[in-house]
Amino acid sequence: MKQCKKNLERLLGTVAAVMLCISSLLQVPVMADELKVYARAALLMDASNGRILYEENGYEKLPMASTTKIMTCILALEYIKEHETTVWEEPVEVSGHAASMPKVKLGVQKGDKFLLEDLLYSLMLESHNDTAVAIAEYIDGSVPAFAQRMNEKARSLGCRDTNFITPNGLDAEADGKTHETTAADLARIAAYALKNEDFRKIIGTKSYTFPELSGRRTFQVYNKDRFLDLMDGAIGIKTGFTGKAGYCFVGALERDKKTFVSVVLGSGWPPHKNWKWEDTKTLMEYGLSKYTEKCILQPYTYRPLPVEERGQRKRTDDAPFCGGYCKSNQAVSAETESTGGGRNLHRV
Repeated sequence: MKQCKKNLERLLGTVAAVMLCISSLLQVPVMADELKVYARAALLMDASNGRILYEENGYEKLPMASTTKIMTCILALEYIKEHETTVWEEPVEVSGHAASMPKVKLGVQKGDKFLLEDLLYSLMLESHNDTAVAIAEYIDGSVPAFAQRMNEKARSLGCRDTNFITPNGLDAEADGKTHETTAADLARIAAYALKNEDFRKIIGTKSYTFPELSGRRTFQVYNKDRFLDLMDGAIGIKTGFTGKAGYCFVGALERDKKTFVSVVLGSGWPPHKNWKWEDTKTLMEYGLSKYTEKCILQPYTYRPLPVEERGQRKRTDDAPFCGGYCKSNQAVSAETESTGGGRNLHRV
């Protein structure tokens, strides 16, 4: 019986090794010189499994501007889910610090009150910096405390080269560190965010109207993401720009049962505002044309194996599979040494 298990374990090990080799071959990213992009860093990822399909400087640390707000948004949505009994009763009250943020801004004033969910549309559709700070202060009391939450989340997602300092993506330095990420890390964050249906709903909304809760003002925000209209199946995600970061964009597309996430950082500076769209389209078209999903190994149902030992037939439910080489009623023999030095014949 021991020898039988050893043989089956070897077989399983061989299959696992083959699968690992196949996986490794499939995960080799495309060389950078196969595509022409303007961005300082560009990357394309299969969002379903995290495979990097193309990268150029994808692991270089760079500023990411307002693409930062992807993390701010997903943390706020998770906070809403965890505190759904209180977020509707305790609105966001805008501080003077939040109201003082530079453009692009919603134009909130100190003392204004909003529902947290409403502010997420301001955050993602028009990329308002004052909204981002108001959200951060509401959740954790201060921007540094919220930045710590952002960094902890990034580490939990495997993002080791990302450092958040601000919730809005404005260029910043603190404690000798810079607000920065890599295209690879940013793609991981975006792929994670896409698993949240509320996040998808927000980034796909064309326009949204919401009130300041005192009733004094009503705001309407419009989606500035041109990519939604550039390609069939486009689902966002977020633009960004600062003088240091240049034009940035994180995009996502679903088509033909495939979901791609693209990242471009430093895709030109003024007046080249459209380069990020060209780069994103280049990446997505490459993914659509070069990658298809195929089943390499069919799923196999594990079956219990009957064992006959010294004429006594019994059932083992924890036995490994027969590897697809034998039918369920086919006999396989193996010899093992007994503790008394004799030989036992087992039939499987």
